[in-house]
Amino acid sequence: MKKLNTKMIAIMALYCAIFVILDRISDLLNLFQMPSGGKLNFGPIALLMCSYHLGWKNGLLVGILSVFLQLVIGSVGFYGIWSFLLDYLIAYAAYGVAELFPNHGYFYSGVLITSLIRLASSTLSGTLLWETPLWSSLVYNASYMVPTTLCAIIVVPLLCERLKPAWKRLKID
Repeated sequence: MKKLNTKMIAIMALYCAIFVILDRISDLLNLFQMPSGGKLNFGPIALLMCSYHLGWKNGLLVGILSVFLQLVIGSVGFYGIWSFLLDYLIAYAAYGVAELFPNHGYFYSGVLITSLIRLASSTLSGTLLWETPLWSSLVYNASYMVPTTLCAIIVVPLLCERLKPAWKRLKID
């Protein structure tokens, strides 16, 4: 974990704020929303960017903090502790570890793998908590997770490559 100094904390707070803003933009645009929860969401882009910029430990922390920010703002709908853990905490914290997985040119495998972790967590929630058959839960959750993942697979590598020179100038080590 990179040393937590004032600059690092400020950058982490910035990623949390960007996550909330992108989540709100997703709500306002309402491009694709499922009737029982789930939507095309741009918020994970901020969490993925954080992981690639600050490392997986700080990315994980920002992912967790972002969930609690959603909770404070009131943009989460959960039904008990297991719903909160599976649908939000595990699902969004997973994006923080994207940096652990190798990149292959402009294909950042961490984006895909962490999205699959989120899909698995949400599918498990649907199966265990809502008593939905496994395939139904998987199809339901994939219907909004696939577009979110495709968006991130395109946007995150482009942003990372463009921002690398700025990240080096920040010297956060």
